[in-house]
Amino acid sequence: MTSPDKPVARTSHAEITMDQLGNIQPGLARLMAEISNRYWILYYSAQEGNWKLASLQNSEIKKTLLIGNITRPKYTQHMEAFIQGPLAAIDTAIVNKDWDEFKVAFNKGTLAANAYHKVWDHSEIVWQLPDEPPQHLKLTPLGD
Repeated sequence: MTSPDKPVARTSHAEITMDQLGNIQPGLARLMAEISNRYWILYYSAQEGNWKLASLQNSEIKKTLLIGNITRPKYTQHMEAFIQGPLAAIDTAIVNKDWDEFKVAFNKGTLAANAYHKVWDHSEIVWQLPDEPPQHLKLTPLGD
């Protein structure tokens, strides 16, 4: 049972306090798994010329990083730099529908991400692009 002076959320299964809600918010480990998947999709959708899907993935990566800014504020400076640097350059390449420009920006993003891992004392994390595109999505443009 919760204290009457503490706000709660009610579900059909339980009452959840604000502290409990705070404790279940995702840390960067959980968020980075989503970002990694989206970065993978981003690359191969751009390679296929599906700029709409690439744009969506880049947008969702930025939104996920902003969640990280809230739940892990000590990383905000680096996450903002990643959004304003590599992800902004990727956005520009997507708008220009320029594969060569995209590849350069994407590779810089990969290098930057791995450099941040080192700064955050997680040099054991080295992101690399999988050799194959994801099989669970159609990556070619649908002819909007």
